[in-house]
Amino acid sequence: MRIALPLAVVFALVVPALADDAANTTDPLPPKEVAFPFQGPFGTYDREQLQRGFQVYKEVCSACHSLNRIAYHDLDGIGFDAAQIKALAAAAKIPAEPNDKGETYDSDGQRLTRPGIPADTLPAPFANEKAARANNNGALPPDLSVIVKAREGGAAYVYSILSGFGQKPPPGFHVLANKYYNPYFAGRNISMPPPLTEGAVTYSDGTTASVDQEAKDVVTFLSWASEPKMEERKRMGFEVILFLLALAGLLYLSYRRVWRDMH
Repeated sequence: MRIALPLAVVFALVVPALADDAANTTDPLPPKEVAFPFQGPFGTYDREQLQRGFQVYKEVCSACHSLNRIAYHDLDGIGFDAAQIKALAAAAKIPAEPNDKGETYDSDGQRLTRPGIPADTLPAPFANEKAARANNNGALPPDLSVIVKAREGGAAYVYSILSGFGQKPPPGFHVLANKYYNPYFAGRNISMPPPLTEGAVTYSDGTTASVDQEAKDVVTFLSWASEPKMEERKRMGFEVILFLLALAGLLYLSYRRVWRDMH
C-alpha cells in the first residue's frame, strides 16, 4: 500500500537538507570560463595589457605579494624600453649592502636602501616571512612569480579568485574571523581581503579600470611572469612542426625515387 505524502511535507523534509548541504560545503566552485588572448597554440601576449597588468601588480598587489623571480630588465618582455626600465628600477628602494662602517640599518633602526638598477629583482614588500605574517593576521601571502603555473586551473583560477569576492555566503555558512568569503577558494574562507576595486588604478591608455578589467590585466601579466618565453616556445614548436612536415615530404619523395624501378 502506497502512502502519498503531501507536497508541503516533501518540501519540509528536502529543502532544509539541501540548505544544510549548501551551508556545510567547503568545496570550491570550478573556475570561471574566461578566454585570454595568450591561450591556445597560436596565442600571444597583448603588450598593452601586460603593461596595464604590471601597473595593477605594482600599485595594488605588491603591497603584500612578492615577485622575486622577475628582474627589472625582464620587463623589456612586456614592451618597456631601456629608459623606462631604468626609471622604474631607480624609483625602487632596494636593501643596500653594508656601508663603510659595516652597517645595514640607520640610527632609527630602518634598513638602509639604495636606488634600484635594471639587474635588481623587484623588491619584496616584507623583509622576511615573520614580518609578512605579522602584517597579514598570520597568513603568508604567496610569491606570485609562478602562481599561474602553480595553481590548478591556471589563469582561469587566479582570475576567479580575484573577481570572486563580494558574493553572499549561503545560509548557515560560517565565515571565520579575519577571513573573507570566496567560493572559488578551497574551504571558501580566504585570508586575502578583496584586492581589486573599481578605479583601483588609473590606466594611462584610458582603459576603464573595472574590477573585471583589472583582474584580466593582472592575470595576463602574472601569466607572462610564470612563462616569459611562451611566445618563443610556441614559435619554435610551430617551426619544428613545419620542418618535420617538410622532412616527411622529402623522405616520401626519396622513397618513391629509390623504389620506383622495383615495381
